[in-house]
Amino acid sequence: MPYLFLLFILMPIIEIAVLIQVGRSIGVLLTIAIVIATAILGTAMLRHQGMATLRKAQTRMQSGEMPAQQLLEGLLLVVGGVLLLTP
Repeated sequence: MPYLFLLFILMPIIEIAVLIQVGRSIGVLLTIAIVIATAILGTAMLRHQGMATLRKAQTRMQSGEMPAQQLLEGLLLVVGGVLLLTP
């Protein structure tokens, strides 16, 4: 349990430090543009792939099968989308 707590404390601190270093190397505006671009990419990916996964799950449910793989894919898509949305 303490490892999970450290992960949630250390990761944002490391991420901020990396953003500061990147900003110093390539410039603040370009860094902000990259952060915004990854947020837009994450949103688009989540929307597109999420709808495709939902359609697959509905098809499986209509055929009487449990959409276990689609549920896992949906969960992983949400995690990936959130990671791309956060700076």
